[in-house]
Order: sequence, then C-alpha cells, then structure tokens
Amino acid sequence: MSCMPWKGDKLKLESELQAPLQIYHEKQRRELCALHALNNVFQDGSAFTRETLQDIFQRLSPNTMAMPQKKSMLGNGNYDVNVIMAALQTKGYEAVWWDKRRDVGVIALSQVMGFIMNLPSSLSWGPVKLPLKRQHWICVREVGGIYFNLDSKLKMPEKIGSEEELRKFLKYQLRGKNCELLLVVPEEVEVHQRWRTDL
Repeated sequence: MSCMPWKGDKLKLESELQAPLQIYHEKQRRELCALHALNNVFQDGSAFTRETLQDIFQRLSPNTMAMPQKKSMLGNGNYDVNVIMAALQTKGYEAVWWDKRRDVGVIALSQVMGFIMNLPSSLSWGPVKLPLKRQHWICVREVGGIYFNLDSKLKMPEKIGSEEELRKFLKYQLRGKNCELLLVVPEEVEVHQRWRTDL
C-alpha cells in the first residue's frame, strides 16, 4: 500500500476565524522540497536557503565531485534526511525519527514544533501526471491552534484540524509503504525525550 492523499479541508480561514491567520506556505520549485518543508516548519522563508542546504550537503559529502551520480551535486535539491537533520541542528533543533510501528497517540504534541514527512508523490510533466512516484518531503505543523498540511505541492495550506484529527492524519499516512515521519523538536526536548508521553 502506498501513501494516499489525505482528504483534508481546503483552507477557508477568513470565514472560519475571527481574524485571518498568517501562514507561511512555500511552494514547490525544482526538487527543493526539503528546503520548502524546513522553511514551512519554521514559518520563515529566510530560515534556510538553497545555498545553505547545498553547503550542508557538500560538508556531509565532501567527495561529491568524484562521484557525479550524487543527486545534489549541482545544487538542484533532492536532499536526503541527513541534510535536513544537519540543517535543523544549526537552529538548535533535532529531527526525531518516528518508528511507525508505534502509536502516534504517545507523541507529546505540545513539545513538537512541527513534523516533516517523506512520502511517495506522483511525478508530472507539465499538466500530465506520470505513472511514477518519487519521495517527497512535506511539513505539517500547528498555526493558531489548528494543524495544517503545508505540502509545497499544494496550492494553499490544507487544514487538518485538531490534535485528534492530526493523529488520524499521521496514522493514515504512516500505514503506507515508504512513508516516514520526523518530529522536529528543540534539542533540550530531544535530550530528555519529552516528545514522548509513555516514559
């Protein structure tokens, strides 16, 4: 079973809330979904740049020029989890890999800044969807007490809803093959494992 698109509510913030929420939602460019997911987690378009991630990639893979098959050699993106983890560490955060065999009910949501998920995603050539899938990084986080899917391939943020609805969303996504979940937490939370309620 592959990951299925979540049928969340389309965002209608102005009509649902007294004051409109300001949500930063970076859109997909090239193969820079890791960059978009990071900036969406931090709700800041200048949190990371392509150059910053490329520098991290070069530091982690110093022999890249000798191995031209490396995907990020030219700075086109498609960064792996190591780049995401190192980038988060530069801001004092950690990525905690979630074992999807565990119940998401034990995640202490108040201790988690956001979620970065790696999901299979359809490829397109212009308006035509191809019968191929590639892995894609997305961000899910809370803004104004509501959880949103901030996938950079979406036209606008997709409302997930409450904590209970977030847990349903995460369970649904993690049922699929090749779906991974990272909890983005401050270093101190990771050190003391306060992201868990089952300790």
